[in-house]
Amino acid sequence: MESRFPIQPRFLKSGSPSSSRDPQTATSLNNLAALYNSQGRYEAVEPLYQRTLAIREKSLGPEHPDTAQSLNNLAELYLAHGKYGEAEPLFKRSLTIREEVLGPDHPNTALSLDNLAGLYGLAEEI
Repeated sequence: MESRFPIQPRFLKSGSPSSSRDPQTATSLNNLAALYNSQGRYEAVEPLYQRTLAIREKSLGPEHPDTAQSLNNLAELYLAHGKYGEAEPLFKRSLTIREEVLGPDHPNTALSLDNLAGLYGLAEEI
């Protein structure tokens, strides 16, 4: 199905130097990836999540909660496609960031722990 509002390819490519460091750009890319994922356009999702992660690491730092969210989103994508070996280190890193920054009792920390446990449960089934 062709979209009535096609995304211009230049938007998906690395933008200006300022946009590659802008957290709002990362949020927009993350939202676009989530939309594509819900539409089943999986080939477009991974590069968008990877770019979101890179921008957040650069602009917010490697230990920021939004960076942890980007790690989690990419890991969930890998998990959904059976790429357990690629998902595990991302889930672990997300959990570590959230434990250190948000604390062990924060709901997002619990979510990261649950995601990692879910991965281990699926991997055990194989």
